[in-house]
Amino acid sequence: MVTSCEGLFNKEVEREPLARVGDTYLYKDDVAVLISDDMTPQDSALFVSNYINNWASKQLLLSKSKINLPEEKLAEFDRLVADYRSELYTRAYIEALVLQANDTSVTKNQLQDYYEREKENFKLNEKLVQLRFVGMPAQFLDIDGVKAKIRNWKDADKKYLDSIAVQFKKIHFNDSIWVSSSRVVEEITPLTATNEANYLKKSQFFELQDSIEVYLGMVTNVLDVNDTAPFEYVEPEIRQLILNRRRLNYVKKLETEIIDEAIKKKEFEVYE
Repeated sequence: MVTSCEGLFNKEVEREPLARVGDTYLYKDDVAVLISDDMTPQDSALFVSNYINNWASKQLLLSKSKINLPEEKLAEFDRLVADYRSELYTRAYIEALVLQANDTSVTKNQLQDYYEREKENFKLNEKLVQLRFVGMPAQFLDIDGVKAKIRNWKDADKKYLDSIAVQFKKIHFNDSIWVSSSRVVEEITPLTATNEANYLKKSQFFELQDSIEVYLGMVTNVLDVNDTAPFEYVEPEIRQLILNRRRLNYVKKLETEIIDEAIKKKEFEVYE
């Protein structure tokens, strides 16, 4: 009776095969998980048929490759597969540990200290500008009034333009933000890479028009290529650099601790 029960509980559940290539089988449950609920019976039947054919093609090619490729090439591929599997496991484990111990807090002082130390590495490869501009329909009635307010930029001018902002197609009033010249060219269609130097100059007011819009703008400041990037512009990049460096240091420390622990437990030793 005991023997009979053991045999009953240890018996493997039989799997229903869909196809066979040599000694390798494709089972129904392997494919079932790939079929989505929104497939019609016709779609699922076509999917299964195509999957079986693709699977068979790969298995046959694999079998042929093992027969026809040189032994040294097969051995090389086996090493690469083993290395890749090892890399996947260890990377996933390390990432889980890093995530668990992840410290993403970076203070303003840390950001500024890094910027001052590495300032020479933050040279611009593109012109930056600070500007304010509006884009309005060509039929806008008070273009001259808006033009005057964009130039003067007193508190009353800002409040007035804010109050009628719904009439503008595009607005950018925060002239304390540094913006790349390519981004400005994207937003103001009459500007191009060939003519932007004529308009994106410090203290330059411009009025440009295309077939449907008029653009009024005032450039307040400009930084050219090879100038040092302002802190505000590179702050997100610095934050990421600090976090990346912190992560690398943590991984190195983790690897050292793992080896030290293995040596202490006599799980790892190097033979002379």
